[in-house]
Amino acid sequence: MAKIIMCEPFELYNLLNQRHSVSRLAEINYLCLVDARETQDYYTSHIITAKNGKMDSEGTFLLPECVEVDSMQHVVIYDSNTSCLQDQGRALDCAQILAKASLYPVHVVRGGFQKFSALYPFLRTEKILYTIIELENLKIYPVEIITGLLYMGDQKQSMNMSILQDLKISAVISISQCDTPESIKENQTILNIPVADSVVSDLYSSFERICSFIGSHINIGSRVLIVSRQGRSRCSAVAIAFLMHHLKYTLQEAWKYVLKCKPSMRPNAGFLQQLSDWELHTAGTKHTDISGLQF
Repeated sequence: MAKIIMCEPFELYNLLNQRHSVSRLAEINYLCLVDARETQDYYTSHIITAKNGKMDSEGTFLLPECVEVDSMQHVVIYDSNTSCLQDQGRALDCAQILAKASLYPVHVVRGGFQKFSALYPFLRTEKILYTIIELENLKIYPVEIITGLLYMGDQKQSMNMSILQDLKISAVISISQCDTPESIKENQTILNIPVADSVVSDLYSSFERICSFIGSHINIGSRVLIVSRQGRSRCSAVAIAFLMHHLKYTLQEAWKYVLKCKPSMRPNAGFLQQLSDWELHTAGTKHTDISGLQF
């Protein structure tokens, strides 16, 4: 039987916003998301792509139809407002059933639909059935690094006004050799860092400036989006550097944290060495053997 553990709303948000070339929600073995609330509540509104948890005549939850739970990489359940594993409720009852079939931990969303939908109202829907094409073309949001404060994405996301408005982004850090569109400049404070994604590029000399910029915004509750062209190398290096500076993480701790938020992140070898030097600068010593860092 798989473990049952709580997960934070932002962890589900990040699961819903992963992609390779298209949304990962189009992968049949990626995510099994179950809404364990009453059926009428599910039909009124639910989290995007969630399936309604159905019961038999005796009130026992059934495994989702047309889903091979044992092959799913992620199994997530929510009800209205379960906040801990000691709560008695529909989410835990449903989790017990799925845990018998799953090979991976079963996650229960802390605060349930009430908390998640309050944080991410734009991910609520009444839609129940999706074609593969619809799943592939779902809007993908930047991943959330610090809840309600710091996000990380690609250049196209920074140019999408609906994404910036949904996330209430106040400032954008663009780590690219491309100019920022005027339409974005009119609505957000912009910091341009013209650095190429190359092993010989110097990102280290901008770390202090970037961390000061992020800190000045999130300290007053403003939301910041870090972007690079593909959202994988430069922006992830900057996010790691900020966590080391702001939260005093070691390089290894920051690396694992950002990797969990975005498993496709790939700082290049040059940036990795610069992050090691940044660890020496921020912590006074190098705690992390960079040869041991893995994707």
